Amino acid sequence: MPEITKVALDVMGGDNAPVEMVKGAVDAVNLNENIVVYLVGSKEDIDRELAKYTYPENRVEVVYSTEVIETAEPPVMAVRKKKDSSIVRGLMLVKDGTCDAFVSAGSSGAVLVGGQLLIGRIKGVERPPLAPLIPTSKGVSLLVDCGANVDARPNHLLQFAKMGSIYMEHVIGVKNPKVGILNIGAEEDKGNALVKETFPLLQSASGINFVGSVEARDVCDGNVDVIVCEAFAGNVCLKMLEGVAKTLLREVKAGMLSTLRGKIGAMLVAPGLKKSLKKFDASEYGGAPLLGLKGLVVKTHGSSKAKEVKNSILQCVSFKEGRISDRIREQIDMNE
Repeated sequence: MPEITKVALDVMGGDNAPVEMVKGAVDAVNLNENIVVYLVGSKEDIDRELAKYTYPENRVEVVYSTEVIETAEPPVMAVRKKKDSSIVRGLMLVKDGTCDAFVSAGSSGAVLVGGQLLIGRIKGVERPPLAPLIPTSKGVSLLVDCGANVDARPNHLLQFAKMGSIYMEHVIGVKNPKVGILNIGAEEDKGNALVKETFPLLQSASGINFVGSVEARDVCDGNVDVIVCEAFAGNVCLKMLEGVAKTLLREVKAGMLSTLRGKIGAMLVAPGLKKSLKKFDASEYGGAPLLGLKGLVVKTHGSSKAKEVKNSILQCVSFKEGRISDRIREQIDMNE
């Protein structure tokens, strides 16, 4: 019998809270009977939104909180002072073992700081990275790091590669995943000091299948399964991909609907086009796990709607079933 995965959800975080958060949670428990969601947030908001839906009440728990950490607040101070915030209460549910995972679309800084201060890093992990799945022509690749460590060092990127490889193999099912380092060229002598110093470490490391550099224009080809970088470059790469996809979709729609001939053509190609576009919809793949913590923390986009929230919750099941935290702990211990 499958294990139950318990997920704490920050109902108050993100641009579309609490409406889309609660809807995503209800969709998740209605879809998967092995999930229990703990909704963390304002009593008034949660009760009002839950009243709209039919769902298995024994698999939705409510944890009321009275405070919200806003995006503009200094993360460390906010986490320490707002102990009854939805983010802190949710993280504490993971720390005390009540829940297996915490999902939030709220303040990135508070989620990152809170994850490390309250849940803590696995012993030996130096810098937990954010690792989103990005769509490619061959499936998905993992981008590590996309926002947590802008001042990473070569040994940090080496750990990113190892943790990313574990995730891709045991959650996505890619055997011996290929690892590449994000760079401005394919040659070994290209790149800044960080890339040049990291390259030989990745080449000589055991336990990872390093294949060399990958340029940003080749990321979506899917020839590399784990793309390693520091957070500044990773975040720019991720947001550029998302921006291009959004602009391209808008322009294709506008072009097709601008003439009668285009509208007729759109009707003919709609089924195939919809299938292809769905593959490149980032919300299909959930949020970005913060790898290397003692418990799972998943950060979703601030603009997340119900579909991305639902998929982020479902993602936690795969993480637990793959024993990702345990495997990272074992890998780090083995290399110490």
